[in-house]
Amino acid sequence: MSVPRILIVAGSDSGGGAGIQADIKTVTMLGGHAMTAVTAITAQNTRGVQAVHAIPTDMVMAQIDSVIDDIGVDAIKIGMIGSARTAHALADKLAALPDMPIVFDPVMVATSGAALADTPTIAAFERLMALATLTTPNLPELEALTDRGVATRAAQVKAGAALAERCGRAVLVKGGHGDGHTITDRLFNAHPDLPPLVEWSDPRIDTDQTHGTGCTLSSAVATELAKDWSLADAIDRGRSFVRLALREAPGLGAASGPMGQQSVRLDLGQTRWSPMLNQVTVPADDFAASEHFYRLLGLKQIVRTPPRYARFESEGGATLSIEARGEMAGEPVVYLECGDLDVTVETLKLLGLKFDSDPTDQKWGWREARLCDPAGNMVCLYQAGEMRRYPPWRLAEGDPDA
Repeated sequence: MSVPRILIVAGSDSGGGAGIQADIKTVTMLGGHAMTAVTAITAQNTRGVQAVHAIPTDMVMAQIDSVIDDIGVDAIKIGMIGSARTAHALADKLAALPDMPIVFDPVMVATSGAALADTPTIAAFERLMALATLTTPNLPELEALTDRGVATRAAQVKAGAALAERCGRAVLVKGGHGDGHTITDRLFNAHPDLPPLVEWSDPRIDTDQTHGTGCTLSSAVATELAKDWSLADAIDRGRSFVRLALREAPGLGAASGPMGQQSVRLDLGQTRWSPMLNQVTVPADDFAASEHFYRLLGLKQIVRTPPRYARFESEGGATLSIEARGEMAGEPVVYLECGDLDVTVETLKLLGLKFDSDPTDQKWGWREARLCDPAGNMVCLYQAGEMRRYPPWRLAEGDPDA
């Protein structure tokens, strides 16, 4: 399989922030081929949903059959359903695809607060949850699906575990609607051989440009599952994609604006095995002169710790750093980011490559391993994710040093 084929069954967002528009951008930026079965058309912008038109069930199913019969599908993402009849027809179709990775985002309410599923449709979610590899409710959706309060961590854990047990499948409870400066997402596994609970916690990103976060996460996880990442790894990578897209939000519209999926190009390695060139470090004899030179070239400075180190970002997301010659060996270092650094290093060792240093966590948040090419040039294999372009010490927009 060269390109993951992802079928998106969801509604359209005319404002481009959520729905199939967010899904297509996400799948594309993660290296997949996005296909769609549109379940509903919405008139929607950052302020809210002005109108909804459900697509007839027969037409939804015709779209699905058309894609499956010709192009084929490696994973399915389900979002807004449109009607209870469509939900049941979709469940019938999915039951005939027992080994298909399926991620179900049980969309009930838009970010703006508009209802996107009626009571019969929500009742039909039960069949879809029992078929999905993963269901991804946010806290309000978890409360509605379990009829339990979710105000505290203990209540959220009980409700998430109960839902996973009820449907016999994995459930990812998204914590973005919770309070506080930290967001915690929780995976509840139903399989007895897997940990019953896995948690991810990260600082909340201070932005109101959150339209489409749920759509983006579920599509990202589906794409990564199609690449044969484990469920936990797929979620981890999907969360990283969402956080980067939030940071890249273009600031469109008057209210909850769209994310910046289109700018997340070189931050996540596509596979475990294929390192991605996205960073180079060169020595600087005169730090100020080198800093001035790369600014004149038009690169955007994102890190500055004179007189030792600076990092610049280019259009498209690749980065270049300058480091005082006395702080490094004196030669440029090429950085190749890996989807899974430890697995990559072990594989390369089996192929006979010798490493100068094994995978090691660095104080700047990267995990690195180093080796030299036959000419003696230093190559650094690493994992940084969000920390490459968005470390906590990134220069703020408008900073005079930026």
